[in-house]
Amino acid sequence: MPLIFKITFLTYIASAVMYLLYFANQDKKIRATARLILLMGGIFHTITLITRYYEVGHTPITSMHESVSFFAWAMTWGFLIFRWRYRVKNFGTFVSVCITLLMVIASMSSQQAIPLPPALQSKWLPVHASIALLANAFLALGFCGGVMYLLQEREIKARRFGLFYSRLPSLEALDNLNHHCLAIGFPLLTLGIITGSIWAKQAWGSYWQWDPKETWSLVTWFIYAALLHFRFTMGWRRRRAAIMSMIGFGACLFTLWGVTYLLGGLHSYAG
Repeated sequence: MPLIFKITFLTYIASAVMYLLYFANQDKKIRATARLILLMGGIFHTITLITRYYEVGHTPITSMHESVSFFAWAMTWGFLIFRWRYRVKNFGTFVSVCITLLMVIASMSSQQAIPLPPALQSKWLPVHASIALLANAFLALGFCGGVMYLLQEREIKARRFGLFYSRLPSLEALDNLNHHCLAIGFPLLTLGIITGSIWAKQAWGSYWQWDPKETWSLVTWFIYAALLHFRFTMGWRRRRAAIMSMIGFGACLFTLWGVTYLLGGLHSYAG
């Protein structure tokens, strides 16, 4: 494991620990420290990806280790940029834990550099894969918002105001968070599918092969499209929107990992 990756990993762990400490005692100094450490993690991670780029000779998003690492990087910067405009109480605690879990998976995956198959030797590789993983990052932020919503709602409905009630934002704020994440993630997901289709035409002669990865990408797109449709036409907000966001993110993860390991297909080399 390269030293810069280890430093990045440990920085994310430290950030998650500090965010959890802040969640426990709500000391703003600890929150500022946690945020600074996460920013440092994002910077180290950027250096890690650049180093990996020069090591393997292409954008590092073709293996499981690289794609999950890029996913964590995109989620980190997505959160930091998102936070610049939207302040959501204790959002960083949930996000930093997710980022750390992604880095655990990346650290456990093979880091061996494998020569690119002919189909991946394309200018569309960084375009399509980067957009798709950026979409996953913002949809993951929406997933975190959905989890926070359900935790907060549970305490409010039960009228037992315990660990989460005073530490999480209002249900309305969490519903808005879910909507903002979807408003960024869904267009990126759509663009990822479009660029993938263009690349498929170049690589395999057809825009759509009904490959398992393509099919599950479409399933994921329909879940989020349905959420948006029902949100605007039938008032699906709050609890329903939170649950749909979590289901949609589950489909994202299955498309990223489940399809690779269980269904194979033309994209199986991505594992």
